Amino acid sequence: GQSEWNAKNLFTGWEDVNLSEQGINEATRAGEKVRENNIAIDVAFTSLLTRALDTTHYILTESKQQWIPVYKSWRLNERHYGGLQGLNKDDARKEFGEEQVHIWRRSYDVKPPAETEEQREAYLADRRYNHLDKRMMPYSESLKDTLVRVIPFWTDHISQYLLDGQTVLVSAHGNSIRALIKYLEDVSDEDIINYEIKTGAPLVYELTDDLEVIDKYYL
Repeated sequence: GQSEWNAKNLFTGWEDVNLSEQGINEATRAGEKVRENNIAIDVAFTSLLTRALDTTHYILTESKQQWIPVYKSWRLNERHYGGLQGLNKDDARKEFGEEQVHIWRRSYDVKPPAETEEQREAYLADRRYNHLDKRMMPYSESLKDTLVRVIPFWTDHISQYLLDGQTVLVSAHGNSIRALIKYLEDVSDEDIINYEIKTGAPLVYELTDDLEVIDKYYL
């Protein structure tokens, strides 16, 4: 669902912000759609960021499935936007130029400027990342970098439940979901950067026993 910073047109990334009122409504409606379509979820995966955690909560609560196990991982966090985090997107365009900001946002393998030392210290002090080797915490990420950290989590964890025949909910973020879509559908580097994902709309994938895509659709 939409976050408060989405609503304010700010770069968010790993900054931990809440869902906006619209985002809460989107997540609630998503849960209603899951219930209306009789989708029985066996297990859920989400990031360590509040907006994704809350989205998971609303979906499971509205679909009457809040009792299922929920696993959380930093690997499903949004792409780290480095020093752009907290900046208004229009102000960033004025400061760095329209073309440069577009490259940072939409290229596959170009990172934004690194986060500031002040931002870095805040992340290192955040208890949710205490279990991580600090060398693994990014200063900034391209979409390619995001894919590199997301796919091992898919392979080692999420896919294992799917191979066991279970139905899985993944509640994540635009770019971590984009990374999964690229992997599942073998989307090219050029095409994935313009791949639009509807906010707060449940995207269903039906897979073969070998996890090949049979069908996909929005509820």
